[in-house]
Amino acid sequence: MIKMYGKSLVVFGSAYLRFVKSGKTQQLLHQLKYKNKSEIGKVLGEWYATDLAEPMSEHNINLVLPVPLHKHKQKKRGYNQSEGFARGLSETLDIEINADLLIRIKHSSTQTKKTKIERWKNVEDIFKVTSAEDLVDKNILLVDDVITTGSTLASCANELLAKGASSVSIATIAVAEYF
Repeated sequence: MIKMYGKSLVVFGSAYLRFVKSGKTQQLLHQLKYKNKSEIGKVLGEWYATDLAEPMSEHNINLVLPVPLHKHKQKKRGYNQSEGFARGLSETLDIEINADLLIRIKHSSTQTKKTKIERWKNVEDIFKVTSAEDLVDKNILLVDDVITTGSTLASCANELLAKGASSVSIATIAVAEYF
């Protein structure tokens, strides 16, 4: 098991790419998040699914959940980049996806220039499960675009586990070089 900075317990964690400042992965993610190239996320999910097939089976993953954006941020961007990645994984692996089961109830400022402690405080208690009944007997694959300190994913995982998920694993498009 992987313990994310002592903040959450997940059974499996993996990232498809390595994020290096000014590198190709950063350029790709900027296209995905800020240049309206939502299809990039789905394609990356489809490609990564082939690598994840065995661990998903081994950990009995039966539900994919994207890390949600706040409704105002999603409206402004027009889409959730993590949801596209989650859909690519879900469709290729033939695992159910639910993009409405976990919601962001508070707007938080961007994490990009925050310290580890500031990141954790910035995402405390900002996620909510909309239907705990839908978590019963579910082994969740929680999906996000980039993991740096793990604060966002830990906050989501803690909410899911507190509301009855059997287990939580994580998959991201990229992991920051200093993680």
